[in-house]
Amino acid sequence: MTMPATGYPTTLDDTNATPSASVEFPQPASSSDLDATNLEHDILHTNLSKTVVALQTKLGITDSNAAANQVLVGTGASTTAWGSTLTSMTLAGATLSGAVNGGAQVISNPVVKDYGETVNAIGATGGGTQDIDLEDGNVVTATVTASANTFTFSNPSTSGVSCSFTLILTNGGSQTVNWPGSVDWAAATAPTLTTSGVDVLTFMTVDAGATWYGFAGGLAMG
Repeated sequence: MTMPATGYPTTLDDTNATPSASVEFPQPASSSDLDATNLEHDILHTNLSKTVVALQTKLGITDSNAAANQVLVGTGASTTAWGSTLTSMTLAGATLSGAVNGGAQVISNPVVKDYGETVNAIGATGGGTQDIDLEDGNVVTATVTASANTFTFSNPSTSGVSCSFTLILTNGGSQTVNWPGSVDWAAATAPTLTTSGVDVLTFMTVDAGATWYGFAGGLAMG
């Protein structure tokens, strides 16, 4: 089919309109003469063909079918495909209704307000080894109980990316607490923790956990 250079619809047709030269698809009555002016059979077929070509031009030619949670995306000149990935597009305002996985990608120049951080509430450590998994949250709460505790840290960000978390530790001084050998404290000395109360500790790494810098943000907070 040869693509016409003109004749594309610029407005939606009113199929109930009185037949006229400006209505591409009038609604014939049951007794209408399809050779009458503005109802000629060949004109209706011509307009239909032009409309189909116009849709192909606007939507592009796609070799994929629509599926759940997918959108029609341009993939080249006059070609499209249904997919779930949007590339180099601008969102002019949106409301999210579910979780978003950033896939460790860079988000540049945002302005953030009224935000929250996920809390990894460990609860009672119960002694032994207690892992702090950064994928579970960058604010951690825990209560030291029972016997000696050895903390480990897992799943930090990749090397070259700053990764930090805050540990709100209750009764840390009531038992022996051992930190990973990768933690670098000021003066190479871990802080003395509170026997009955709350200590706030912060840890940061820029090399995927090879070295963690440890800070006492507040001791004996209550």
